Amino acid sequence: MNQLKAKHTDIVKREAALLGFDFCGISVAGFLEEEAGQLEQWLNNNYHGKMAYMANHFDKRLDPTKLVPGAKSVISLMINYYPSKQQLHNDAPKISKYAYGNDYHEVIKDKLKQLIETLRKEIGGIEGRAFVDSAPVLDKAWAKKSGMGWMGKNTNIINKKNGSFFFIAELITDLDLIPDSPVRDYCGTCNRCLDACPTDALIAPYQIDASKCISYLTIELKEQIPDNFAEKMEGWVFGCDICQDVCPWNRFSKPHHHQALMPNEHLLSFSKDEWYELTEEVFKRVCSKSAVKRTGFKGLTRNLS
Repeated sequence: MNQLKAKHTDIVKREAALLGFDFCGISVAGFLEEEAGQLEQWLNNNYHGKMAYMANHFDKRLDPTKLVPGAKSVISLMINYYPSKQQLHNDAPKISKYAYGNDYHEVIKDKLKQLIETLRKEIGGIEGRAFVDSAPVLDKAWAKKSGMGWMGKNTNIINKKNGSFFFIAELITDLDLIPDSPVRDYCGTCNRCLDACPTDALIAPYQIDASKCISYLTIELKEQIPDNFAEKMEGWVFGCDICQDVCPWNRFSKPHHHQALMPNEHLLSFSKDEWYELTEEVFKRVCSKSAVKRTGFKGLTRNLS
């Protein structure tokens, strides 16, 4: 039995690498006991702001077997999105690096579908569901559990060799696989991310009040940005990378080579004036494949005002 588990585990990791996933880690599918109390307290403190969906499906967020009956393993996968190019104009409104290329939801979903199909050909009739930041799955908890990195003080998963600019996805399956072990925390006494956050969203090491986060304010919040935050946005109009940019571990970040995630040259070349003169027609044309479309033209216009 152990030989079969080892064989299947090798197949999973080999095929994930062939599809372009930079890291693949495995956990035993089970109830996330430690995270249960943390999530409950986070919700009770209203740190999720207007993201009401975060309070839905509480049990499913903590127990993958409620999402996939009979699940035995959670396969966590990470794809590097650190870009080879930055925005051309330093004074232009800023967008998060993860939105430079095509929408990651679509790119990674395609890869996950291919992975499931390949595993079924190689191993047989397995059951499984793929998740990319669009279902009640605590992806950072599973990535941490599977040893792909530790949870940094900025609440992002940090990999010792490559930093934190990664997309995370999961494949929950009834495959019985050999789990990986978590890695230790290497944040040490560093508090650069907490000190750099202009809105004080990082209320303590490893704790975030998402309702204060610039990413939340520019993407998730549909109302007017509160006046007490309007002067603290530091030019960000879609997402924010401050807590990652200041992290010492991101000196090890390397540009990715995923063609579908390559930066949109037109988007990166926008000058300050071009951003403020943006029309809905240009927005639809330039941002149609980018995650920036999530704000909608009205939302982006609000962020620019």
